[in-house]
Order: sequence, then structure tokens, then C-alpha cells
Amino acid sequence: MNRLCYSFSKQNERLMMLRSRKNYIFILISLLFNTFIFAQNVTIIKPSENIGIDNWNIVNDGVMGGISQSSIYLNETNNIQFVGNVSLENNGGFASCRMGYNGSQLKGITKFLLRVKGDGNIYKLRFRISGSYANYSADFSTSKDEWIDIEIPIEDFKPYYFGRKTRAPRFKIHKINSIGILISDKQSGSFSLEVEHLKAL
Repeated sequence: MNRLCYSFSKQNERLMMLRSRKNYIFILISLLFNTFIFAQNVTIIKPSENIGIDNWNIVNDGVMGGISQSSIYLNETNNIQFVGNVSLENNGGFASCRMGYNGSQLKGITKFLLRVKGDGNIYKLRFRISGSYANYSADFSTSKDEWIDIEIPIEDFKPYYFGRKTRAPRFKIHKINSIGILISDKQSGSFSLEVEHLKAL
């Protein structure tokens, strides 16, 4: 009888250990899967692969009485080209372009990567999110006629409203509904920015 009880106890112990190992393996696989999902790159703009070339709109300072002008198009190298002229007359001073975007796939993203060729001006990468009146912006500098790679951490994006910093809900990237590029800050004159890609990591 004692031997039978001992044998049963050993079998039960082995079953418990086996179940524990299976649970451990399941948890490990789940963690690895989630890490892979959330650490993957998301390409937001890459015209050479027909990504991010639709639904672009121009928004200039004409909405405030200004006379700045800009346009956006696909250039001969199949990149996005944002060009125009910023005027400070009539209380103006900015030009921008933006496109609609569903950010639901961006959970877990920690930074954005831009590859651009500019003109030496400073631009803003801007996002709008559902449920907030503000836009979330971060500056990036360019080098004249040179391709550069720019990394912008999520923490660099601050809320603005009509060009001024404001208090607003936390920047929730999975709620992004539009993406834009803006030139302002009294940088008058012609400008040109070529975008090869925008990625989220």
C-alpha cells in the first residue's frame, strides 16, 4: 500500500512539473511573440513601394490671411517633394502638407525615422490624434542638398495649438489620424524638402 501511494505521489509530482514547464514555455512564447509584434518596423511613407502617396492635402497660412504657397507631388526619383514659398506678409508665415492615417497599428512604437533631402531649413513632423484639439510636433533640421537620416523619439513630440505650446492629452500614437510636415518659425522664402521614407519603430 505504501509503495502504491509513493508511486502515485511521484506520478502526480511529475505531472505537476510537466504542466509547470508547459506553462513556462507558453508564457515565454507569448512574450517573444508580443516582442516581435511590437518591435516590428512600420513603414508609413515610402513612395517607391506605393506607401503613403495618397490623401495628401495642402494647408497654408491662407486660413489666417497669409499668402504663402506650397505644393506636394511625386518627383522623378519617385520620392515625395514638398516645395513652396513662405511669406511673412498679412500675419502669415507657414506652409504645410498632411495626409490621413490610421495609427492603430503603431502600438509599442518608440520613435520615428525620416530620410530626407532638404534645403537647410528646419521643419516640423506633426501628428494629430483622435479626441484632441492639439497637434503633436517635433522639429527636425535639414542639410542643403544632402540626404540625411533623422531619428525622432516619441518623447520629443509636444502638443501645440495654433503654433503655441498647450496642455493636451498625452500623445497616444495608436490614435493618430493624420500626419503632416510644416515649415514656419519666420523662415521666409522658397523651400524644398524631398522625403524618401518615414518609418515607425
